[in-house]
Amino acid sequence: MNKPLAIKLRPNNIDEIIGQEHLVSDGAPIRNFVNNNRIFSMILYGEPGIGKTSIATAICNSINMKYRLLNATINNKKDIEVVIEEAKMYDGIILIMDEIHRLNKDKQDILLPHLETGLITLIGLTTSNPYHKINPAIRSRCQIFELKPLTLDEVKIGINRAIKSDELKGIKIKDDVIDYIAKLSSGDLRSAYNLLEISYYSTSDKNITMDVVKKINNKPALFADKNETGHYDLLSAFQKSIRGSDVNAALHYLARLLVIEDLDSIYRRMTVIAYEDIGLANPSIGPKVDACINACERVGLPEATIPLSVVIIEMALSPKSNSANEALNAAIKDIESGNNYPIPETIRIDSTIYKYPHNYKGSYVKQQYMPDNLINTEYYKAKLTSKYEKMLNDVYEKIKQINKTED
Repeated sequence: MNKPLAIKLRPNNIDEIIGQEHLVSDGAPIRNFVNNNRIFSMILYGEPGIGKTSIATAICNSINMKYRLLNATINNKKDIEVVIEEAKMYDGIILIMDEIHRLNKDKQDILLPHLETGLITLIGLTTSNPYHKINPAIRSRCQIFELKPLTLDEVKIGINRAIKSDELKGIKIKDDVIDYIAKLSSGDLRSAYNLLEISYYSTSDKNITMDVVKKINNKPALFADKNETGHYDLLSAFQKSIRGSDVNAALHYLARLLVIEDLDSIYRRMTVIAYEDIGLANPSIGPKVDACINACERVGLPEATIPLSVVIIEMALSPKSNSANEALNAAIKDIESGNNYPIPETIRIDSTIYKYPHNYKGSYVKQQYMPDNLINTEYYKAKLTSKYEKMLNDVYEKIKQINKTED
């Protein structure tokens, strides 16, 4: 089989993992699991090419335990049943399940009882947020670990490791070309390996020059820079331009993100902006952003640029309000500081004195909702930048006046 370089260079043990220091360095959780020879079911999630499968297989190799690698998309119930029978033979097995968020109910029903007994130890891999995409029945039986994007230096470590391997004998490559490949990868080591391998075999003399790489991948390396903050600077500039209502700057940074086809980052940032920066000033923007993302997913690039241009212009020129975000942050800060008092009797589940608001004029009746120690606490401070939030504030002020009156 013609295995890709990324698979050939996959780490054999946990000491060979690149990056993910928060999980595999000395004193980190997964490192300690291995040192204690005790592995628990877990879900590893993060962007493509940053080491999910590598960590999973390295764990198994490091503790010398039998494992099987399946994919929730392509492997069927029978494949899982075979693994279960193997687990019975070996008195336990680790099942590495790629695309775990696509595991359907039938497959889960087969797997769950054996997770409960410990016969199967599951290591699920996904690029999707497990709190949103993975069934709670699986999620509750697993510890969740998020993998971080690899830094530019970490990707270069991987490239240099590949250059020194027997897989690329006779390779000639200069430091500036290594830097360029690392930047093009945007933290995806598998992508860097693929580009390196294709470049190697596209030459007659194994000399990988900048021209060779650019003929294969001519996208500009706009994300990373020498300080390794270029990607985040670009996203920050995109959001701050929309927040600051500079429509032309917003379009400029959108264009830079589109040139490198980073639609996922655009979608995530648009969603955050809709609720963090525009919020109650234009509450219709959230559904519009969702509709835009759906349209983009349906048509793909280059047509996705059309709905994006419409919605980004509206977002930039929309009135702004972060009042909802600030209100919730204030409430969370209150809870974290110890203001977690008993729920008042009026609204407990077994309350006999609760007043049902719909039975009263205007669907409002005065009664206690806040805990005793937090009565009259105000988290919400309206930003009167739009007619909609002014309307909400009028209702808010009216309710406060009703609460101030005597019974």
